[in-house]
Amino acid sequence: MNFHFAPPDDALESRRIAASARYTPRVVPLISPLIGGSVIIAFVCLVAQAFFRQGLAAWSAGLAYIFYDTCLLAFTGWQARKLYRPPNPAVSDVPRPTLAVIIAAHNEEHAIAVTIDALAAQTDAPDLILVADDGSTDGMGDVLETRYGLTRPEFGQTCLPGPVMPSLRWLRLPQGGKARVLNAALAMTDCDIVLTVDADTLVETHAIAVMRESFRTEPALVAATGVLTPVCGKGPVARFFQWFQTYEYVRNFVSRYAWMQLNGLLLISGAFAAFRRDALVTVGGFDPDCLVEDYELIHRLHRWSAEHGKDWTVRVIGAARARTDAPETLMSFLRQRRRWFAGFLQTQRWNRDMTGNARFGKLGTAMMPVKALDTLQPIYGLAAFILLIGFVAAGRYALAFPILLVMIGKIVVDISFHLWCLGHYRRWTGDRQSAGAAKALFAAVLEPFSFQLMRHAGAAWGWWTFLTGQHSWGRQSRRGIVAQAIARLPY
Repeated sequence: MNFHFAPPDDALESRRIAASARYTPRVVPLISPLIGGSVIIAFVCLVAQAFFRQGLAAWSAGLAYIFYDTCLLAFTGWQARKLYRPPNPAVSDVPRPTLAVIIAAHNEEHAIAVTIDALAAQTDAPDLILVADDGSTDGMGDVLETRYGLTRPEFGQTCLPGPVMPSLRWLRLPQGGKARVLNAALAMTDCDIVLTVDADTLVETHAIAVMRESFRTEPALVAATGVLTPVCGKGPVARFFQWFQTYEYVRNFVSRYAWMQLNGLLLISGAFAAFRRDALVTVGGFDPDCLVEDYELIHRLHRWSAEHGKDWTVRVIGAARARTDAPETLMSFLRQRRRWFAGFLQTQRWNRDMTGNARFGKLGTAMMPVKALDTLQPIYGLAAFILLIGFVAAGRYALAFPILLVMIGKIVVDISFHLWCLGHYRRWTGDRQSAGAAKALFAAVLEPFSFQLMRHAGAAWGWWTFLTGQHSWGRQSRRGIVAQAIARLPY
């Protein structure tokens, strides 16, 4: 395997500056601030109804929240109906592409071997597995030395192949963050496809074969995400979070499929994502200054495609599956959602010229306006809940009763969608073990009063982080994946 084929980091940065609207601002069409401003104005007006209106109209913020969420469910259901249809067999004379896996890891002593072993067990093994060590200070290096026979390299260097797994390499770097080590690792391979895997992610044995074949048969495909299933620990609190996150992930990945039909998919999962290397280098790699580097990168790929007359596509691939460690305590969950939402707001602001802009196709005219609405969607949800509590506290029971009826109606819709979505998800991914109908039913009933409020609280914290610039996340534990590997559960 060869090294040092990608541009150095300064060359990547210059390409990133040219491709990013943050560094090279584009003209913002009038429709973009109009959409963003209308979201804020609508929120103020709807909340104000609580002080000026009687009857159900006083809860206009809640009605708007429910209506918007129901519209999204209807859109997802309409687009995802195609999941029933078997895919057409792809025919292509394109040669089999080479594929490198990059594992960005910092202090992953307990999880790194689990991740590497899952990659080694692939039916179609990667050509290169590169551990991009982001200044680890725990025993992760000892694991790489003793378990895989690698020689500890100097900072900035990559070790030679070891005797246990010739495709495995170790790149040591001073701590600089995930995006920086991914960019450095990008310079260490000339493989056609670069696949990023978090050090807390177990890739199923056939997943890389599916990814590689998808890129082989679709020349326009520049980025793809596999389907992830969350894994938490064994305690009751951990099981609570795994329960709700499992169904959240099912809905979210079906929703990604729906937006993929419009070539409007923006959200991939950096924990298990593949990129065509040439396209990744063209737009400048990963942005070290973004809180969600994978999400921001997809905006740049879409932007470059539209601005340079490309026909690039971004996909979610249902048959490529993996399990990833997920938060199992309230604080770790809130910290994760705070970072995700602050990064979403950050990226939305940088790319505001795309909102409502027909130049970007359905991405600009449909997805980006929805994302503009999503900036305040959690605030709508929290406001609706607070108003309901306020009505009850003020003794306005006559108002609380019709609100309760509306909420029951929404729960019925959610239950129907949960069950419908679960069936489609199983048909699409082939995964029949991760989620059951009975648990999905209970999740739909309990979610509005528990997990949904936690999600919104994390998003509100993300707003605070975005506005104040406080970006300290803390250390997340990795217990679910390790426990699963020890128990030898099927991937």
